[in-house]
Amino acid sequence: MKPTRTFRLLPQTYRSLFSYREFRRLLPALAVSDLGDGMSIVAVAWLAVQTAPPGRSGLYVGAAIAAYALPGAAGALVFGRWLRRLPARRLLAVDCWLRALCLGCVPLAWAAGVLHPVLYVVLLAGSSVLHAWGSAGKYSLVAQILPPERRLPANALISSSASASVIAGPALAGFLATAVSPAWLIGLDALSFVVLAVQVGRLGDGTKQAPASAPADTARSASGLRMLRGQPELLGILALTWFFNFFYGPVEVALPLHVTEDLHAGSGVLGLYWTLFGVGAVLGGLTVGALRRLPVWPVTLAIVAGWGLTLLPFELGAPTAVTFTCFALGGLIYGPFTALSFTLFQDRTPADWLTTVLAARGAALLTAAPLGTALGGPFVAALGPRDTLAVSGVATLVLALVATGFRARARYGTPPRGPVRAER
Repeated sequence: MKPTRTFRLLPQTYRSLFSYREFRRLLPALAVSDLGDGMSIVAVAWLAVQTAPPGRSGLYVGAAIAAYALPGAAGALVFGRWLRRLPARRLLAVDCWLRALCLGCVPLAWAAGVLHPVLYVVLLAGSSVLHAWGSAGKYSLVAQILPPERRLPANALISSSASASVIAGPALAGFLATAVSPAWLIGLDALSFVVLAVQVGRLGDGTKQAPASAPADTARSASGLRMLRGQPELLGILALTWFFNFFYGPVEVALPLHVTEDLHAGSGVLGLYWTLFGVGAVLGGLTVGALRRLPVWPVTLAIVAGWGLTLLPFELGAPTAVTFTCFALGGLIYGPFTALSFTLFQDRTPADWLTTVLAARGAALLTAAPLGTALGGPFVAALGPRDTLAVSGVATLVLALVATGFRARARYGTPPRGPVRAER
């Protein structure tokens, strides 16, 4: 079959990925699932508002959003004893089927008139309890079906798909919600996980490996987080990512209030900020995946510093057009971060430990942004939206400087344990 003209326009690093049948099958299903999650960004909160008890909508919406994310951290710890031995493909499939079942019950309960607020929160919590393991299985599966030199562009495509879903998903949800209840949009998200689970089950023998058992010293083997203590470089990137997400958290509180209180504008302006950020993130992610040689740590630290810089113009009272540009640039800068981080973990972690370590990573990071968001409210109340955005930017810059110092010290004292294939 001759490649289409559009396909030939892709950079060679991306074209080569589609020569791997398993990845060619997996990527569209991941994109469908990402789109479903993008719609749920709107649908979960919207349905919570509609079903909240009178006078308690704020508390209930917060509980629903937290239930859709935070239980994954507990699941990574509670179920690790059993799940760390499962192959990556089965981990991803189990997570998809659980999410499909729990989320699929939401529209059924709504249609039957029994969607009590407590039941809604329980179903959302159940859908997310294996989220850290599902994410670990996804990126471990990519590491299995592709050679090391193809992992960075593959991770870039996957992270760009997630970024694109933040643009398209809420827009599609807003359009569909004019005709149907948000409960049915959550049902579409459940269906998207069925699509992914079925496609994962159809992957060829190239992805079948022995269950990911622990190393020979199983009786005294450590958990994923304990193993990371013996991998200073991975522990460093995990700490950097945690604080990066933590300092980002207040932005989600401050930006809407900046729009309403400082700019006296409506939801359209807020939506445009996030749309520009999402477009920038997609472009940034795709760009880094097309590069063949990349110094991973220097680029990662530059991303952290660059995002901090894009928040400073808010404090200076810059015109809205300038802050729009800064947010788009911030997305462009941030876009490569996820792909680089996962590539570093994939290349530095022994294959038998990859799902366990990635699940521990996911569990740790699930707490970062929510904690930052929780602190954002008091900061905005004390400082105002603009100052809070600026404090977030300054803290992120300080983080980049501190991490650069630690990295320089570690590099001088101890050489890296193994090469990252994208690094020269």
